[in-house]
Amino acid sequence: MFGAIFGDIIGSYYETHCTKDYNFEFHRESTFTDDSILTAATCRAILFNPQLISIFDIKKRALEYAVQYKQYYSYFPYAGFGVMFSKWAKDKECMTRQHSYGNGGAMRVVPIGYAYPSLKQTCIQAKASCLYTHHSRSAIRGAQAVASAVWLANHQSSKQQIKNYIEKNFHYSLNTSIASLRSDYVFDSSTDYSVPPAIIAFLDSHNYESAVRNAVSLGGDADTLACIAGGIAEAFYREIPEHIKNFCSNRLDYSIRSVVKEFYQLIIK
Repeated sequence: MFGAIFGDIIGSYYETHCTKDYNFEFHRESTFTDDSILTAATCRAILFNPQLISIFDIKKRALEYAVQYKQYYSYFPYAGFGVMFSKWAKDKECMTRQHSYGNGGAMRVVPIGYAYPSLKQTCIQAKASCLYTHHSRSAIRGAQAVASAVWLANHQSSKQQIKNYIEKNFHYSLNTSIASLRSDYVFDSSTDYSVPPAIIAFLDSHNYESAVRNAVSLGGDADTLACIAGGIAEAFYREIPEHIKNFCSNRLDYSIRSVVKEFYQLIIK
């Protein structure tokens, strides 16, 4: 999870100051955003109820995720949340469903990729996490693809195996290199546009830092691209450089850090 959160922090400055430079500087104004907050909320939802579910239990499970997302929004309401999500999160009277096709469902599912023993359960949980805020086919597919990539990486699958699985099961084309994508890539937070490049940023990497740099240097939705790429990269490479830990840890709220550490201790072990 810190791989996802640190990617968010590093990419945060470049969400509004887009860059195509792979060798960009880690900027002093970088901070955690809604990506980190909702990743922590997903951790809390899993800690609250780590049990496996069937497809028939998905509505109840979806409500548990939604409650945590609203709660964590209330802690940090000015951390860059989208207008649609903010309106939903502020509504305390009812739990309506939003049909967003944005990448917000995919950016927060990295913990799900670690928590469950099978890909089937991982995909059920990823779908449940989307049902109240991203109840659309494209958003659910993106969340399931990211969670599956993390699961496969954490279970020592090769990059080729991860690529093949995502292409076969989620019908994303992952054959383009980051270098080929970079020149024409623009800011677009829709799931179908942004999730495949984030996965490619990982596939084209040689370590954790290069995955994050690949994602940010696309010049798009940098914090979310780096959050996704960084989350998969941590599961695959199993280490984050000390200079990145030092840069990011000082910019992370204690409450987020503590719930992620609890998740590592109790769920990943």
